[in-house]
Amino acid sequence: MPDPEQPRLDKPYGVLVTGIGGTGVVTIGALIGMAAHIEKKGVSVLDMTGLAQKGGAVISHIRISEKPEDLHAVRIADHSANLMLACDMVTAASEQGLAKVSREETTAIVNTQETMTGAFTSNPDLPFPGEVFKETIKRTTGENSAHFINATQIATQLLGDSIASNLFMLGYAIQKGHIPLSTSSVEEAIEINGVAIEFNKQALLWGRRAAHDLAAVEKLIQPKEEPLRSYDEVSIEALIEKRSKFLTNYQDKAYAERYVALVKRVQEVERKRTPTADGLVLAVAKNAFKLMAYKDEYEVARLFSDGSFIKKIKQQFEGDYKIEFNLAPPLISKKDPITGQLKKRTFGPWMMSAFRLLAKLKVLRGTAFDIFGKTEERKTERNLIEQYFGLVDMILSNLNNENQQTAIELYHYLSK
Repeated sequence: MPDPEQPRLDKPYGVLVTGIGGTGVVTIGALIGMAAHIEKKGVSVLDMTGLAQKGGAVISHIRISEKPEDLHAVRIADHSANLMLACDMVTAASEQGLAKVSREETTAIVNTQETMTGAFTSNPDLPFPGEVFKETIKRTTGENSAHFINATQIATQLLGDSIASNLFMLGYAIQKGHIPLSTSSVEEAIEINGVAIEFNKQALLWGRRAAHDLAAVEKLIQPKEEPLRSYDEVSIEALIEKRSKFLTNYQDKAYAERYVALVKRVQEVERKRTPTADGLVLAVAKNAFKLMAYKDEYEVARLFSDGSFIKKIKQQFEGDYKIEFNLAPPLISKKDPITGQLKKRTFGPWMMSAFRLLAKLKVLRGTAFDIFGKTEERKTERNLIEQYFGLVDMILSNLNNENQQTAIELYHYLSK
């Protein structure tokens, strides 16, 4: 693979990085900034995160110059970005993102992974307008200046974790000749950063390889597991078995059997009343499970302590590292006076022992001894389960061919 060319620095070079909070977008700016310092170039990095937290839009303005004294502004002016490194399409196609690009100046490298930002959570049924975003970006930069690649999919299949996608994107941009820095400087910046060094170097390298010969990289990708199927493609028996196993681990066998009994009852009534359709039992199987498997303190503890979390950490990181947890335990946490949310605190690796103990206390869930169950949020979650079961009984007593579709829509709506 040849060494990449670098763009000229006759004037400051602007890189606009767009992405979603919590996915490492800010880290890209930090690595580029450090690499520029290593080469003794001028650099400024401005992360426009605002109130965005995990799941919110993040835009980083990065300006690089041949000499530090050549930089006179940190923000990229409208229509003057040389590169838009779009780690997600939503932020890239936003008004703030598109305001910085132009046909004359900008090359766009866009990750086509369809990732919903936090704004989409208010309407989970909203379709992802991926093609609309692509066309919008192409119209703004010009079709020949917009390059699209599903970096998340490729990086995840190659390296086992979607967190590699942003470094993959950076490597892709470097190899395409759109970053005025050497590969060695960026690798040195990764070493200085000191986090998952080999993993991040591999992500950078695979991005470069994809830019050089995408077809060759795609040939190496083999699906590591069966693709997820929709509920319509999964037999109801298989779905019941899978959900029952989860709920047994979540609480106990009796809790799972209550779920199974509900779904079986719906299946029996639907076969008698509407023998040509099975949409109702699928809706109840999905939505009753969603309500019953609410993620409370006991479940968080179980998920952290059942071994799968530590296994994944060991696959991603090597060497001497320390695990810390940012948590807001409801009984001891104070509220933020501005946001009204509980303030998170940092807890050390000893929390793993606490998680193991707390996971065993799941038998207290919903009982008089459940100290976490006394909060308004937990009371609401339990009440919703009972309301849903009552709704199922009411609808089953009146189910017929004429109202079956309405019943399905109602079941879906009430579970959101």
